[in-house]
Amino acid sequence: MSRTWRRAKVTAAVATSLAVLLAGCSADEDASGGDASPEALDAALEKGGTITYWSWTPSGKEQAAAFEKEYPNVDVEFVNVGTGEDHYTALQNAVKAGRGGPDVAQIEYRALPQFALQESLADLSGYGFEEFEDDYTSSTWESVHVGESIYGLPQDSGPMALFYNKEVFTQHGLTVPRTWDDYVATARKLHAADPAKFIASDAGDAGFTTSLIWQAGGRPFRTEGDRDVSVNLQDEGTRKWTAVWNQLIEGRLVTNITGWTDEWYRALGDGTIATVVAGAWMPGILMESVQAAAGKWAVAPIPTYDGEPTTAEHGGSTQSVLKQSANPDLAAAFVRWLDHEQSSIDVFLASGGFPATKVDLESSEFREFSSPYFGGQKINEVLTTAATQVSAGWEYLPYQLYAETIFSDTAGQAYVNNTDLDAGLRTWQDALVEYGNQQGFSVNGG
Repeated sequence: MSRTWRRAKVTAAVATSLAVLLAGCSADEDASGGDASPEALDAALEKGGTITYWSWTPSGKEQAAAFEKEYPNVDVEFVNVGTGEDHYTALQNAVKAGRGGPDVAQIEYRALPQFALQESLADLSGYGFEEFEDDYTSSTWESVHVGESIYGLPQDSGPMALFYNKEVFTQHGLTVPRTWDDYVATARKLHAADPAKFIASDAGDAGFTTSLIWQAGGRPFRTEGDRDVSVNLQDEGTRKWTAVWNQLIEGRLVTNITGWTDEWYRALGDGTIATVVAGAWMPGILMESVQAAAGKWAVAPIPTYDGEPTTAEHGGSTQSVLKQSANPDLAAAFVRWLDHEQSSIDVFLASGGFPATKVDLESSEFREFSSPYFGGQKINEVLTTAATQVSAGWEYLPYQLYAETIFSDTAGQAYVNNTDLDAGLRTWQDALVEYGNQQGFSVNGG
């Protein structure tokens, strides 16, 4: 399963290069382009050539090899420059220099607006990609668009669900919570029964926070045109979420064990952490890294505010064609194959990926997958249903990567000190407004 919610900190190189990129692409950027028609893709595949593909996904190299086998006239140079900081810093540097980058790059949905707004990516609308809209979930389809342009096809998705330790719940007579009020009550009951156990762990993660705000109906980030941005981390949906989560943070009902550490994996394995609210990639994490808890975990729909099923995305990515590509038609044809051809998607699914394509989400084979780790539960029945219940209309900032690097020093302090999250989010908002204005945006602070 994809670990795309894992937010590796992006260094100051992202912030400094952003200012340069907003001024426009380098004069050295390759200006060649294809004729951007569906026919051009087939012609490019027949003609062949060489393209470079940057990706960190477990299936990336195998997909490239499968593509070469299907199209022997094409060579795909697969490069993994790293995840998080390493990937995006290398990509930013290549865009800034106007050379040295890949033809096709993996880009998370959260990062796509930043690169698209800098005009470093090719608009793929002319290649007929818009005709594929009905093939993908609505939330992921929204995520590959910036304005009226499309910059890729959805590869995966991360609809959120509730993963819970059945053994801990049975031991303490807990009922799986349907609403967030139930969740808080369950947290209190569990911690009162055993102070060493917590309903969840939350050390302050920007991606997790914004996904929960998304699910609550918050829409704190808006961009109009190229430069007009609004940041309002005090809107109704955001405060609906903080009204719940403040009870957990201020009441010390969640532990602040940092995610993806040995301590975190141990806590998932020994029952210290009783639930995880995460994207549909979480089963792979548990099966791979928390083997001691095999048979103990189950999955349920994410709690809601009013009983109506609503969730959000947590993670996911696409592949985009860089404008500096010397062979954009072939690069776009590769993107089409990666995320639309079943032969490629099958390779992705075999590596544990969670799809964005409706036909795969709706297939009986996928939905009825029975996991021994989850005690034989057909977990994909829950997760694929969640994929149809993602709340619409979410937007990321055009400098989201930078925003996440300063989260721990602003909003994150509320998690450390068990204090009011609204105050912490106001601090984050002020910093985001100031930074955006410094970078040439016109930012309204709500």
